[in-house]
Amino acid sequence: MSDWLPSLNGLRAFEALSRHLSYREAADELHVTPAAVKQLVSKLEESLETRLVQRQGRGLRLTRAGIAGRSNLQGAFKQLTAAVQKMRTTVRRQTMTISVEPSFATSWLVPRLNAFKVTNPDIDVLIDSSLRVVDLDREAADIGIRYGVKPGRDHLAYRLFDDEIMAVCSPSLAEGPPALERLEDLAKVPLLHIDMSELDWMSPSTEYWFDWDHWLVAVGAGGVRPGEGLRFNDYNLAVQAAIAGQGVVLGSLPIVMGALDAGLLLSPFSVRAKTDTGYDLVTTKQAMARPEVAKFVEWILEELGSTPV
Repeated sequence: MSDWLPSLNGLRAFEALSRHLSYREAADELHVTPAAVKQLVSKLEESLETRLVQRQGRGLRLTRAGIAGRSNLQGAFKQLTAAVQKMRTTVRRQTMTISVEPSFATSWLVPRLNAFKVTNPDIDVLIDSSLRVVDLDREAADIGIRYGVKPGRDHLAYRLFDDEIMAVCSPSLAEGPPALERLEDLAKVPLLHIDMSELDWMSPSTEYWFDWDHWLVAVGAGGVRPGEGLRFNDYNLAVQAAIAGQGVVLGSLPIVMGALDAGLLLSPFSVRAKTDTGYDLVTTKQAMARPEVAKFVEWILEELGSTPV
């Protein structure tokens, strides 16, 4: 069977005529004259060597051959129309990539992204959720949201959060038994430990804040001997384990604030360790010159009332 196709203009004219069964209405849709539609359909019939349309009284009807091709042609032209619309839309749309640490992406950024999309529907945001610190000068990411990583000398950086670290757990674990009322009670319950030793970019000072012994010293309870428990190298999993009642975890405030507000976690002690680090938004001058990047930076800074680092 030959895969040869007749004129696309002829097929388009017949497809319109098959729906309207009127040369004039088909012509109006195609912005041509009725004579032009009739000529195109006639040439199509000649090339196929079969009649597609016949007179029926004052109107028209499709032949068996016309009926056989009508449905597929109508579907094909709908797909062509949709494809062209997508191509036109893609030309107008703007896309940017944000590299962000998974815990921050899950707990803070993604739940709020719809607010940005509502006011900027033509901007597509690609979230690259990874612990790896991308090179903004050489890789595809336009914006990096980083924890405890100093920005490059030529980068534009904005502090989103100064971090505070607190002990958090599920309400049921806090109630006990044993109830968590004093820091000394940490020796009676499982603790969830975060192992960041495999993260080459993490500075020793940043690791310090998620070590139970060091945290207890920072809050003035250095004599407390913390208990043992599960160890994680994925902070999200550690937080989920705490929500499930499997132990107490050291919570980074921006990461656990949503769970605290929802009542999934609570902080049984009043003490917090204020750190010397936090979450920074980092970008380049070249990226910031693009409207979509500037709009996103403006939006997130307004959300947080942040300032340049």
